[in-house]
Amino acid sequence: MHELSMAQAIVDTVLDAAEKNNATEVVEVTIEVGMLTMLNPEQLKFLLDVIVEDTLLENAEIIIEDVPVEIDCRGCEFTGLANTDGSDHYLAIVVCPECGERNVEILTGKECNVKTIKIEKSDEDA
Repeated sequence: MHELSMAQAIVDTVLDAAEKNNATEVVEVTIEVGMLTMLNPEQLKFLLDVIVEDTLLENAEIIIEDVPVEIDCRGCEFTGLANTDGSDHYLAIVVCPECGERNVEILTGKECNVKTIKIEKSDEDA
């Protein structure tokens, strides 16, 4: 299960950052997930909710933002959002919306990033 390893890596990253900043609690985490990551956002959210139990993240709001596929077409030089041909996140076929060409450079849509982390600190550390 691809989502399980990614969920664990996200939690490890957030907890590491929280501990380095002397957090008493993580309030909110925003995660960017590109359409081409082959991650199912619903499954990822479910697994994150399970993994964070009994951690600083337990009560955090977890926000998952979808990142669309943006391309640079080598055929017609179009730059912008791709036509993914109605594909889902498991088998996205990227096509230039201008010329229909598949010879494109993918600029966004492959990322999975922790975008922001909001924490609480004790009054002594604030």
